Amino acid sequence: MSSKKAPNPIDVHVGSRVRLRRMMLGMSQEKLGESLGITFQQIQKYEKGTNRIGASRLQHIATILKVPVAFFFEDAPGTPEEANGFGEAKPASYVVDFLSSSEGLSLNKAFVRIEDAKVRRRVVDLVRALAGDEA
Repeated sequence: MSSKKAPNPIDVHVGSRVRLRRMMLGMSQEKLGESLGITFQQIQKYEKGTNRIGASRLQHIATILKVPVAFFFEDAPGTPEEANGFGEAKPASYVVDFLSSSEGLSLNKAFVRIEDAKVRRRVVDLVRALAGDEA
């Protein structure tokens, strides 16, 4: 009987943030791995949360991906929510999940390049209609 332990939710979250930022930059797992001196398979394990990223390696990843280390912990599970007051609410996890997918990232990049506000509104209406959400 094998006792496979589930990945820690923080490790999964940090890995998903690494993936999100890497994809935002259009960087491959292979390229990130080369920059770190490791294989792309190791990057895959980091991004899935199956392997924990050490502090010095996380600092190196942050430097390569041009973000502060804190970026990887934003909205992490189990962290106390800070009062927002009149500030903007934190994005829901489905937004991060959407932007972590290649389709979501591509759609977002293309959408923000549409200059005409009326056309953007019609694209949103089209997507809602396709999803069966006429609201």
